Amino acid sequence: MDTKDSHINYVEFKAKDLEEVKEFYTASFDWTFTDYGPTYTAFSDSGLEGGFEKTGDEIVNGALVVLYHRNLDVIKNRIIKAGGKITKDIFSFPGGRRFHFADPSENELAVWSDK
Repeated sequence: MDTKDSHINYVEFKAKDLEEVKEFYTASFDWTFTDYGPTYTAFSDSGLEGGFEKTGDEIVNGALVVLYHRNLDVIKNRIIKAGGKITKDIFSFPGGRRFHFADPSENELAVWSDK
């Protein structure tokens, strides 16, 4: 499948206990998981790929929608120009780079790139 700019590509959830959440989604929905260290696990076989990030914080809004764009600098500037606010600047992670932003209603989303 071709990854397209500006399309929803991934969804990320928070979890208090990664082993517990993996067991739940495997037993309930037959999802499969790939661990990326002690604080992150990615899931597949769900219709849309995503992951769970371990947190000790209170989970208020546990879902993070992640869009794809091949050029993070270009899309970041477009978001700012359109009135969005950068909540977490560009950072690297295994597999690429990303940043987080808030839309005018304060919904937080992220944009990632493998470039």
